[in-house]
Amino acid sequence: MKTPNPLLPFGYSPIAPGTVATVVTCLEMTEKPPPRLVPPPSGSIDLQPLQPPDIAIYRALFRRVGEDWLWSSRLVMADGELRAILENPQVEVHVLRRERQPIGLLELDFREPGECELAFFGLAQKAIGQGAGRYLMDQAITRAWATPIRRFWVHTCTFDHPSALGFYRRSGFRPYAFAVEVMEDPRLTGHLPRTAAPQVPLMES
Repeated sequence: MKTPNPLLPFGYSPIAPGTVATVVTCLEMTEKPPPRLVPPPSGSIDLQPLQPPDIAIYRALFRRVGEDWLWSSRLVMADGELRAILENPQVEVHVLRRERQPIGLLELDFREPGECELAFFGLAQKAIGQGAGRYLMDQAITRAWATPIRRFWVHTCTFDHPSALGFYRRSGFRPYAFAVEVMEDPRLTGHLPRTAAPQVPLMES
């Protein structure tokens, strides 16, 4: 016999007009995986910290990487709150560049003792499928485990790239929890253009 979910009932749960819902998968690794022997990505590519942590530059890259997947949390966040995160010495923000052009974002959050969250990880659409993602993940794993931690974790959702979950699992992360996230549709609040993420239906009422 199925045990009822104490937080969300079985079956369909309607959400309010102007909002969207996504299923979130939480994943973790509790030890550093063995190094992967993969060829370096083509072209001149490098990973550099975002210094100084300028919120305008950060948000521009956040949009470039995440607009297709409805990333909006750092766009709706108050400037002061975002600045406090970016300037925290336990948060690392790195920009992946190819031929000096920004193509990827890596954000590692060590604020929880003994843990590192892969807070944001992604590539601009034009850089996907060229080996840059594997390079960026290898850098993330190396940097996370260079600090004494017990756990490295990340979450992805059904709005993300269809290959994201498989990519994280191949990288050594293991699923451990599901959640449902409901949020205002950022295309209706003006934080993202109405043309963003066309794979997610836009419903105004």
